[in-house]
Parts: sequence; C-alpha cells; structure tokens
Amino acid sequence: MSALYELFLKYRKISTDTRSIAPGSLFFALRGASFDGNRFAAEALEKGASVAVVDDPSVAVNERYFLVPDVLTALQELAHEHRTALGIPILAVAGSNGKTTTKELVSRVLGEKFAIHATRGNLNNHIGVPLTLLQMDERTELGIVEMGASSCGEIARLCKIADPDFGILTNVGRAHLEGFGGEEGVRRGKGELYDYLANYEGVAFLREEDATLRSMAEERPTLRVEGYSEQEAEGVTHHLEGIYNRYNVAAAVAIGRYFCVEEEAIRRAIAGYEPDNNRSQREERAENTLIVDCYNANPSSMQASIEHFLTEPLGSRSKKVLILGDMRELGAWAGEEHRRILQLATTDPTAQLICVGEEFGRVFETIEERPGSQHFAACEELRAYLEAHPIKQAMILIKASRGIGLERILDLL
Repeated sequence: MSALYELFLKYRKISTDTRSIAPGSLFFALRGASFDGNRFAAEALEKGASVAVVDDPSVAVNERYFLVPDVLTALQELAHEHRTALGIPILAVAGSNGKTTTKELVSRVLGEKFAIHATRGNLNNHIGVPLTLLQMDERTELGIVEMGASSCGEIARLCKIADPDFGILTNVGRAHLEGFGGEEGVRRGKGELYDYLANYEGVAFLREEDATLRSMAEERPTLRVEGYSEQEAEGVTHHLEGIYNRYNVAAAVAIGRYFCVEEEAIRRAIAGYEPDNNRSQREERAENTLIVDCYNANPSSMQASIEHFLTEPLGSRSKKVLILGDMRELGAWAGEEHRRILQLATTDPTAQLICVGEEFGRVFETIEERPGSQHFAACEELRAYLEAHPIKQAMILIKASRGIGLERILDLL
C-alpha cells in the first residue's frame, strides 16, 4: 500500500479548490493552463485541509506537505489504487450524446437493488473520474462512471484509471470534431472503451439498431456483447423530452434487467427521474411552452432536437420558435455544420428562427430570408431584444453549447 493511499484512508476527503475546502481533507494542488495549485497549498491548509499534496519542492516546508512528482498523476494513481482495493463492479458510460442522461437513469435503476455511487454532475474528465472513484467507499456495491472525451486517447486513459468491468457507448456522432480530427477520429476515440473491455474481458451493452456501434463491436471479435433493443423502452413512463431519449430509457431498462433488478422497480425508477440542469426539460409556463436543452450541443444532438421539435404538435400554442446557439469545438467543420443545422431549422416555413453566436453569424446570410428570423452576436443582445419584444403563446426550443449561456434568457420566456 502506498504512503499516499494510507493518508487517504486516514482522511477520506479530497479537495482541489481553496474556495471549497473540506475540513480534514487532502488538498491536491493541481496545475492548469493559467494557474498553479502549489501557490494555494498554504491557504488550503489554513482553511482546514490536513495535508497538501504538491509537486513543487519549494513549497513543501513541513510534514503537512506531501511531495509527489506530478499532482495530477498522483490523484489518478490514487484513484486507481482505491478502485482496485474496493474491488467492486464498475460500469463506464461514454458516447457523443446522452451520456449524462443515461448515467442518471441507470444509476436510479441500479440504485433500486444496489448501494451505488455514480458520477455527480458532469465530472467526467481526467480530474472528475478520479474524484468520482475516490468518493466511493466500502458501502458502495457498484460504481457508475461517466467518461467524456474531446480527443483520441482520453477514453483509454480514463479506462486505465477506472478499470471498468462493463461499458456502454450511447452513440457515436459529430461531436468535438476539432479535437478528434473528424468523424473517423470520433469513432476511434469512443471505440477506446470497446478496446479496453475487449482486452480485459469486460461486457459492452450494445443497442442493436445502431449500425455504427454494431460495426465497431464486430471489429473487436473478443468483445463480449450484451445486446438490447430500443423496443425495451416501449411502454415505460418517463419525463424526458424528445424521441431520441427513448434510446437512453432502453439502455437503463436493459442494464437493469441484466443486473436482475425487478421490472416494477425499473419502471418506478425511470418514471421518478425528473431531468434538470437544462437537459431535455419541458416547461409549461403561462406564456409559452419551453423545450430547454441548452446544457450542451453538437451537430448530432442539435439535429435530433430540431427534427423532433419540428414534428411536435403545437397544442394550445400558436407558433414554434427555435432559439439556437453556436456549437463549440468543431474547428474546420464549424461552418459546414452550422450551415447544415440552419438548413434543417428552416424546413418548416412557419417556424421562427433566432440564432445566437459568431459561428451562426458567419453562415446566417446563406439561408433563405424569412420574416422573423434573426441573428444576435451574443446572448446579451438577444436578452435585450426579448425584454423589448417578448415572445408569447409559442412552443420554443432552446438549444446551444453551454458557453453561449442561453439559460440567461429563460426568465424572459
């Protein structure tokens, strides 16, 4: 057992930010592009941390500092050591779209039978995955770890830390094209989960209707596959907006059945999940019906949201409005993808289109001009417009990458 792991077993709490120091914790002085956590190690100790893990010898002035070659590597190795010591099954959830929703549904379903611990919020990167593992303890019977990636090699690194026994790819779509270097790069990068499971005798849950995922699994003949159908979502009550969420529901049902959760408990858990954090939410307000999905966006999820929205019945509302913000991290593909989304959004001549952001601005003039369609450079400009020209009696889709900040206009709708 390593000396750092002995310290962790003594204190059991991890802190990485001096603004939220847990008393009696280990403070990991992580470095970033514009900050050096070593500079804040003394402050962390003053605020209640018991030990500061640092990689700058000049700050390690007494026994309350634990010096390592690299703090991030130490955090990741500590998490792997803890995961190995616990010896519990780990399910990894990855994919271009729907990771967090699938993780939330699966955690609620498996929570009907097991003491589970799942990724909280969106802690799915090279720091979030170790923190998730270190939050598990001897009471945890099963862990669910969301894995995000924006370039090749990242899923492979996260798998080495978490050592998953099971995994699910929700899909492979056009997301983070800049980092992955195109669609084929996305396929390779997401496929690193299948590679790991194939090499270490893990099990992959595979939606059989997805030809891309099926092909990826067939390329790895040693991969053990547990197939399921989207039909498993049939008749299951849920509160998720969009027919595409049927796939996430089906995954939760299938995984629940694999782990022998009772059918009634599976349905109860899914029906009890209320989406939040601006993901797949429908809000019926006095003035408008809102479809709020502005936590994140990429070309695949944007397409699915728009296609579903344009087929929705208006009900008591008089018109449809699409408020779309830029999709980030597309690099050289940004212009093409934003133009394609605009073309899709304008297939309904009766729907009003409002676009926000520089990328949409570059291609906005290429679409057919229509009354009411507008572009705003930033969310603040749109907010000022809505204050002067409120939208009423409309069904409104709000979809964008998180950096656009469309959640800041929700109070005006």
